[in-house]
Amino acid sequence: MRTVRVAWDPAAERFTASGTHPGQTISVNAPHAPGSDQPATGFSASELILAGVGSCAAWDMVEILRKGRQDVTGVDVRVEGTQDPERPWPYRSIVLHFSIQGRGVSERAVERAIALSTGRYCSALATVRGVAEIGTSFEVLAVDDAAA
Repeated sequence: MRTVRVAWDPAAERFTASGTHPGQTISVNAPHAPGSDQPATGFSASELILAGVGSCAAWDMVEILRKGRQDVTGVDVRVEGTQDPERPWPYRSIVLHFSIQGRGVSERAVERAIALSTGRYCSALATVRGVAEIGTSFEVLAVDDAAA
């Protein structure tokens, strides 16, 4: 079982989420005091869903590509979510675009890693699948030895 604690800090007008790793926290936006003009104080709760999906899929990608002996030097995931215009604003579409950097990285290996991650291993995606339509795209960016 996983446990996350979310605590409200009214003075900072935010929530702080902490997980099982000591000292690791995430700031989450919270209701601001009436009349406050303070900007957002952290991620929104719905942005955290996108961050969870992106980081979960990226984690799997790195592991799968490493096991496939791909020389991956970076993975960047842009996650775009489209929400219903009406409350409670569920996500109806989530698209992940992967940018993979490395030396000699095979596009076929990346396609396979994406398919395994998004279809089989990523628990965050498994949680939203069926509620939101999931889409993916990718690009492989070669890193030459001189630039590394």
